[in-house]
Amino acid sequence: MTTFKRASRALTSKLAAIYTCNFHPVTSLSHFSYTQNASFCSRPRQNNKEGSTIDLNQYPSDNIRNFSIIAHVDHGKSTLADRLLELTGTIRKGHGQPQYLDKLQVERERGITVKAQTATMFHRHKFLGSDTDFLLNLIDTPGHVDFSYEVSRSLAACQGALLVVDAAQGVQAQTVANFYLAFESNLAIIPVINKIDQPTADPDRVKAQLKSMFDLNPSDVLLTSAKTGLGLEQVLPAAIERIPPPPGKSTSPLRMLLLDSYYDEYKGVICHVAIVDGALHKGDKICSAATGQSYEVSDVGIMHPELVATGILLTGQVGYIVSGMRSTKEARVGDTLHHTRTVIQPLPGFKPAKHMVFSGLYPADGSDFEALNHAIERLTCNDASVSVTKESSTALGLGFRCGFLGLLHMDVFHQRLEQEHGAHVISTVPTVPYIFEYSDGSKLQVQNPAALPSNPKNRLIACWEPTVLATIIIPSEYVGSVITLCAERRGEQLEYSFIDSQRAFMKYRMPLREIVVDFYNELKSITSGYASFDYEDSEYQASDLVKLDILLNGQPVDAMATIVHKSKAPRVGRELVEKLKTFIDRQMFEIIIQAAIGSKVIARETLSAMRKNVLAKCYGGDVTRKRKLLEKQKEGKKRMKRVGSVDIPQEAFHELLKVS
Repeated sequence: MTTFKRASRALTSKLAAIYTCNFHPVTSLSHFSYTQNASFCSRPRQNNKEGSTIDLNQYPSDNIRNFSIIAHVDHGKSTLADRLLELTGTIRKGHGQPQYLDKLQVERERGITVKAQTATMFHRHKFLGSDTDFLLNLIDTPGHVDFSYEVSRSLAACQGALLVVDAAQGVQAQTVANFYLAFESNLAIIPVINKIDQPTADPDRVKAQLKSMFDLNPSDVLLTSAKTGLGLEQVLPAAIERIPPPPGKSTSPLRMLLLDSYYDEYKGVICHVAIVDGALHKGDKICSAATGQSYEVSDVGIMHPELVATGILLTGQVGYIVSGMRSTKEARVGDTLHHTRTVIQPLPGFKPAKHMVFSGLYPADGSDFEALNHAIERLTCNDASVSVTKESSTALGLGFRCGFLGLLHMDVFHQRLEQEHGAHVISTVPTVPYIFEYSDGSKLQVQNPAALPSNPKNRLIACWEPTVLATIIIPSEYVGSVITLCAERRGEQLEYSFIDSQRAFMKYRMPLREIVVDFYNELKSITSGYASFDYEDSEYQASDLVKLDILLNGQPVDAMATIVHKSKAPRVGRELVEKLKTFIDRQMFEIIIQAAIGSKVIARETLSAMRKNVLAKCYGGDVTRKRKLLEKQKEGKKRMKRVGSVDIPQEAFHELLKVS
């Protein structure tokens, strides 16, 4: 009994300590010391009476640093972000959730960053001879080329960037692309070599690459291991000392840039904003420069890393606002928001997203069209780089024609529709935008191949297709194989050089159609996975293009029409009909699958009919009786062929993606 009482008293005292720690009223942020071992108790907490204990007034713009983390895929951006959040006490060390800022289910399943995420940190640093509290806004960005629009939007809210490079892999294709994005934005760039704890790490070689490619001083490079924490203590001091404060004016009228938005079932549209000039308070009335609509700010705060209400945002700070927006059309990414009854010069915003891939999106059940429409509206609020227009298909009914930045972007969008909104969709073969010119001088831009007439009234005189500038970085021994691959894909070599004795840098102009489906997979295959690839859009070039129709029993399937280069049409046509034959179920009638250019059939496969043995009941007798039964069956199958319909499974559409 005595033992039980002792244990009971001990448990009571522990609970009391936890209760005191979690609910102790806090009055000032400066009471906390942010160390790597900071506990949950040392984080600023919300006060129910006064709204928040975080006083942003003590952080003038000189004490603010806005920076992002940019890198190639899998070079350790999200892990580095985790360590910095732990180092400043923003999250608990060993929180049990790696890649804390990757919040989407698709990000955790695929191990990639899809959405740029912002987190505000507080850090004390000895600056100009005295201990000073700094407010640091960290933005973790995606690394894949398809999400470069997210990176460009993130850089617009920053004055500096941490350029992370893997100590073993060195400079990769997206490292080059992201460096120039930051360089063109006039950002201070801090090179960070990560994963120096790996057995294959060679920091000196990577420093030489950074010097030769970007002219970055090797003495400015930080050596770290985000996994073990080695060298991380120098990252935040470097960010504070090398990155300039935000250039805005606190005395000017309010101007804030709308960086991102997402839909919340209870609050409506939540907008992520960067305050460029002036200050914003809860209850202020603001106006959109793009739409002219006015709103009242009902909530304002920072991401720490979850939403924490502060009641105010000052010049140079990045946070969120809730203003009662209910429609995705109201939250335009890149828009300038300002106080009502003030005249301001709108901010430049962002370059509009240039869609590289178009695909049809249809509900698996035709009656679910409105539900799919609602789901797409909600999702496009969180992904402004998708374009959506309504269209109809003879084969699939009402649906949408969506524009994406790349094939992975399209795949992630479909997965988010299914996971986050429960939508079941059928997607058509992805295409790129083409331009066709006719003898009467008219030009037709085609995003959906079904919209291109197979037998036009006017003579076709010219075709143009979009091209890209592709950057490829590979080990030297694979140069020959890659040159052969690019030649097969109609590529034109623009540049060829060596980064060092082991790695080659190649630049090609290639048709977008040739790389959009399986080029990257084939490139990885022939280089044993060592190649890195990135591309940016370029101008249109003249090409010999034809429309390839797929016919089932003589009827064209508009959802399967595609536009290909004339030299590749026979091969692509054969592959398409062969794949369809394996995926379409046999019917009680014969199915003829054809690929045709105009009225000329270039490939054909026949799917034989399922046949009932009508002679099973005949045990002998005259042969004319058997012939009569067979002729009767034959006539019935002709009639079924004339009125029968063919169901095409979704797997067939997915398999067609692999045919280029």
